[in-house]
Amino acid sequence: MSDQPQYLTRDGLKELEERLDFYRSVRRAQVADRLHQALEEGGELTENAEYEDAKNEQAFVEGEIMRLEDILNHAQIIETSGKLDTIVLGAKVTVKEKGQKGTETFYLVGPAEANPKDGKISHHSPMGKALMGKKVGEAVTVKAPDGNIVFEIKKIG
Repeated sequence: MSDQPQYLTRDGLKELEERLDFYRSVRRAQVADRLHQALEEGGELTENAEYEDAKNEQAFVEGEIMRLEDILNHAQIIETSGKLDTIVLGAKVTVKEKGQKGTETFYLVGPAEANPKDGKISHHSPMGKALMGKKVGEAVTVKAPDGNIVFEIKKIG
């Protein structure tokens, strides 16, 4: 895997620890039961689709456990406190897209915690890279598949 630090918020760390615990204690047992049932149903293992599917699921679960363990072993907690003048990892940033009426708020997190649907974007994403180090009032240009999008930074929290 990687020896790179995995930047996480305290909430993100807790969420990944809970997910790892779920995979270890619940999903492993579920997959083991599926494998056991598929073997009991008999037939040639080479022709047993349920057994093959359960083996694939087992490989996924074990891979996910290894991935989560690696992230947690290299976790570095993001600490932000006080009023921020510039955008850093862990900052909440409110922006307004040029030509649009409303604002959007993003939370800059590490890649392991990123979830754009929840407003959590990686500092490695095009938007995250454009925002890092900027200040309120500055404009940033983000390269998107449909062309460049300009955002004005309204608030850093």
